[in-house]
Amino acid sequence: MKRVLGFSFVVLLSLMTVCESAKILGLFTTYSKSHLIIHKSVMEPLIDRGHDVTIVTMLPLEDSGKRYRHIQLDIPAASKEFMSGFTELSKSRFGFLQNTRKVMEFSLESSNLTLHDPKMKRLMEEESFDLVVLGVFFNMFQIGVAAHFKCPIILSFMQRPMKLINDIVGNPVEITYVPELFNENIQPLDFFERVKNFLMVVLMDLTFRPYLDYRIENLYKYHFHSEKYPTYQEMLRNISLILVCTHFSEGIVRPNIPAIVEVGGIQVKPKPDPLPRDLEKFLDGASKEGAVYFSLGSNARSADMNSETIKILYNVLSKLKQRVIWKWEENERPGNASNILFKKWLPQDDILAHPNIKLFITHGGHGSVVESKYHGVPMVGIPLFADQFANIDAVQKAGHGLSLGKEKITAERFKSIVEEVLSNPTYRNKVQEFSRIYKDRPMSPRDTAAYWIEYVIRHRGAKHIQSPAVYMNLIQLYGLDVLAFLLAILYVVIKILAFVFREVFRLFFGRNSKNQNKDGSEQKKNQ
Repeated sequence: MKRVLGFSFVVLLSLMTVCESAKILGLFTTYSKSHLIIHKSVMEPLIDRGHDVTIVTMLPLEDSGKRYRHIQLDIPAASKEFMSGFTELSKSRFGFLQNTRKVMEFSLESSNLTLHDPKMKRLMEEESFDLVVLGVFFNMFQIGVAAHFKCPIILSFMQRPMKLINDIVGNPVEITYVPELFNENIQPLDFFERVKNFLMVVLMDLTFRPYLDYRIENLYKYHFHSEKYPTYQEMLRNISLILVCTHFSEGIVRPNIPAIVEVGGIQVKPKPDPLPRDLEKFLDGASKEGAVYFSLGSNARSADMNSETIKILYNVLSKLKQRVIWKWEENERPGNASNILFKKWLPQDDILAHPNIKLFITHGGHGSVVESKYHGVPMVGIPLFADQFANIDAVQKAGHGLSLGKEKITAERFKSIVEEVLSNPTYRNKVQEFSRIYKDRPMSPRDTAAYWIEYVIRHRGAKHIQSPAVYMNLIQLYGLDVLAFLLAILYVVIKILAFVFREVFRLFFGRNSKNQNKDGSEQKKNQ
């Protein structure tokens, strides 16, 4: 009898879970695999909790079809030439601006194609959803998908919030002490860093931002006509919250409104997956001297570096006592050193979790830096473009590693930096101390994301956590109208006081003057 009751209770609980599960669409139309890893990590705890999850991507997913539905759209991937071009552009004087424009145009074009894809059209015609989670990267016009399904929307952003993201939900910018995304990644800012931060924010708002907003809004109007859907501005005010891949322990302390939820480190697995047999054997055999992991991320290719640089890197790494795992994308390798294992794709998080990894040579992408610091692995940075220079600069300032910077890579310099980080325990001790702080949270990043996503579903968009700033224009937000009103009152008060003072002066001192003149005239007459 007890067994029957127990079984019935389990069945009842499972039925309740099914009844409370929601249909959730994850729309992640990015050409960057590193971005997709973070966005998918947001969805994984929802899948584990029994929600009906559909994920739409342009890229393949290795575990597609496992406990969720995956739809891969037929959109052309970014070419090797497109991705490798970043490295060359970043060397030029205006490389940052050129790279930003290049990435923006490609992202707008590819995300625009996703809404023309027959699979996406069929999904929008035949399905309904309780929530849309949108991965954001120059594709904000896709918030119209949530308007189509008449459901709340949550944004997933793979970095700490920049002004463009903060403005969406009315998060304060705090320009005087919170560095913008591509600026110095460490606090406090000195005077000239504050000047640089101010100029960066203002110039982006005056130049790049208006053009981007114009393009985004036009694409929204094209796909989501005003006679059927809310306007773009109305949809912006209906964004429930933004999940940002950062955490205050990383070194940027700032105020956040409730609609900004920090989930830094969400891509790090609670428990590492078993490594492929060859990798496991290679790393396990490095217990004496340890191993070095070298990867330039999912976008840049180490095989696309110039031949001289590749030769330098190979010659230095092949002579190390440590074993080296090198992410190399071509069949033809730079050499056959016995201590180097070349692989086209590597499970980075699982490798960094291995106790024998002593150094990570990285391009400095935000995700890579976070994973390395989470696992307490010191770094040598070879930044290539975008935020990587600021990320690696922060790594160096925090004592978590060293940077090769923008200077030309030489054998002597590369060797000395690698050997310094490997031999000096200070770097490892500092990054492991940070790791302990970073992991000390009331809830894991995945549980935090799942809680707030389910919170939005339970409360049908959770409008009560919305900041009133989203309904204010620039003049109202910065109190310019209030300041003008108070200045006008002050002006009137000063004018009134000046008039009263003048009249009182005239009344008292004017009469005395008349009396003095009168007395003087009488004295003259008497004389």
